[in-house]
Amino acid sequence: MSEFRFTRPESFPPIVKNLIIINVLVYAAQLLLENQFAITEKFMLWPLMPEKLHALLVGSGYLDASQRFQPYQVITHMFSHAPPPGFFHILFNMFTLWMFGRVLENVWGGKRFLLFYLVCGLGAAALHLAMQYYRCEQLLHAFTIKDMAAINANIGGATPALGASGAVMGVMAAFAYLFPNTELFIMLIPFPVKAKWAMLGLAAIDLFGGVARVGGDNIAHFAHLGGAITGFLLVLYWNKTNRRSLY
Repeated sequence: MSEFRFTRPESFPPIVKNLIIINVLVYAAQLLLENQFAITEKFMLWPLMPEKLHALLVGSGYLDASQRFQPYQVITHMFSHAPPPGFFHILFNMFTLWMFGRVLENVWGGKRFLLFYLVCGLGAAALHLAMQYYRCEQLLHAFTIKDMAAINANIGGATPALGASGAVMGVMAAFAYLFPNTELFIMLIPFPVKAKWAMLGLAAIDLFGGVARVGGDNIAHFAHLGGAITGFLLVLYWNKTNRRSLY
């Protein structure tokens, strides 16, 4: 005789809850201790760049000598967010993590979801660092030939990134893959949109934003894309190798 047990999904499962708590605690530390310890600057993901370019930027006053990539930043940037007035940065990320992450954690369990989340964050960091390094190479060339237009176009390659958005985009990509026809209500859109189309739309916006480099846009679009691509590939692999756990 087969046995069936119903497990009620948790509205606030432990991994999602603890990830949100960690992010909020780090944000509180940024607010309270920033002046003494420059936490935000230390936790940001600074770009990899040629040493010659770093020296040029320090000499021109654009960077301080300490503002450079450190390996630990591939983790810490995922748990830090823009300080005030950027409160909506952490608010939006944590709400999205709760909304979609709790579903995935209830399906997969805590250990698998935590692994997935961290791998997506690392994938986001990897693509972001790769694209920033490419832009830094262009920036160094622009400095060499003293092309001010090219310098202005590529100076963003020397800026850091922070936030959970890359990992959260991976969570959204996995949700859209597993539950593609779930209807979502998105701000400013007066009708429901299926998860698969919403995710494709967000990816298209990030691809356009990353390629177009619109002036004043301070979003790390390739970090978003890196997280989404990593999440999609990982859930695709798990789905093909473990049919009992996924769909």
